[in-house]
Amino acid sequence: MYTTTVSTWCTALVIGGALIAGSAFGKAEEKGMSDSWITAKTKIALFADSRVKGSDISVATTDGKVIIRGKADTDAAKQAAEDIAKGVQGTKAVKNDLQVVAPPKREAIDDKDDSITTRVNEQMAKDPQLKTAGIKAQTNAGVVSLSGEVPDLTTSAQASWSAWQVPGVKSVKNDLTVKEKA
Repeated sequence: MYTTTVSTWCTALVIGGALIAGSAFGKAEEKGMSDSWITAKTKIALFADSRVKGSDISVATTDGKVIIRGKADTDAAKQAAEDIAKGVQGTKAVKNDLQVVAPPKREAIDDKDDSITTRVNEQMAKDPQLKTAGIKAQTNAGVVSLSGEVPDLTTSAQASWSAWQVPGVKSVKNDLTVKEKA
């Protein structure tokens, strides 16, 4: 009981501090919200809403476009997370990559997902072209999502192919961006 109360107060203090700091910082960047600011505001909003489990959702923002990944207990929670992200000031679009996984199945899937992510990262580390590309892999219910910025389209395709070779991968979502040449 005591631990739960302390955890609740600590969480409230962190979120409250972020909101206070956020309102001061938000006025300074009101015209052009940075991607990191939109990501932070989205995470805070997800943690503050009881319809979703913010700790089960990761957020990434590129050029005002928010991608939410992770797991939701129900379709309603998945939709609520998308609505929350759309409501954050500065958000231009939301890509909802949440997987709906019932809580009883979550533990087994989380273990498998962690193992798949580890194997994907190991597979990419073996390839000299992918090893230094700065590709981030994340797995949700067997679906590997690749994110980051790569030098060319060939590297992007190689990353997808490499991830597909890992046992347990159901599909690959390639969200890699190709660097623009100056």
